[in-house]
Amino acid sequence: MNAARRIALNCILTALLVPGTGIAEQFPDPELREVLRTAANAADSFPERYDAEVWLTDMSRRLQRQVGDPDERIEILLRVHFEATRVGLQPELVLAVIEVESNFDRYAVSVAGALGLMQIMPFWLAEIGRQDDNLLHVDTNLRYGCAILKFYLDKENGDLRRALGRYNGSVGKRRYPNKVIDRLSRKWFKA
Repeated sequence: MNAARRIALNCILTALLVPGTGIAEQFPDPELREVLRTAANAADSFPERYDAEVWLTDMSRRLQRQVGDPDERIEILLRVHFEATRVGLQPELVLAVIEVESNFDRYAVSVAGALGLMQIMPFWLAEIGRQDDNLLHVDTNLRYGCAILKFYLDKENGDLRRALGRYNGSVGKRRYPNKVIDRLSRKWFKA
């Protein structure tokens, strides 16, 4: 067994054994499996260059504290904007989720075994038949995370709090959704 598979297996086992992780809420939903499969197989998001420059400049300033390297910062912002708009999410919402989930640490691993910027559970790779995808890769992580968040937002008929609760595995609880919404309104929405 190679190192990546061993890490993924350990993450899954940890997630199954850690009480209160909300793993039952996130465990394979057949509809979500199909949404993720489509997102993973899908291959710019700004209508005009001026819009890109304004948004990237503004968001880059807001992200500077967490991501010091300007090239990495712009790469993350471009990918967030692309993946969010691809599925019909506000990029600022995705930025707020990332801040709460991983504080923009692309190598983050939670106690439940969730990986990357948007803290995606590795079991999804096997569920959709893409075991070789790397959830620590920014593009892959954002594609999965945005697809999952959009799925839950649609499933909850636009109820952001419930969708965020589902995303985090804490549906019905207010702590996580409130934290994301607070970050969204205080930091990420345009002034």
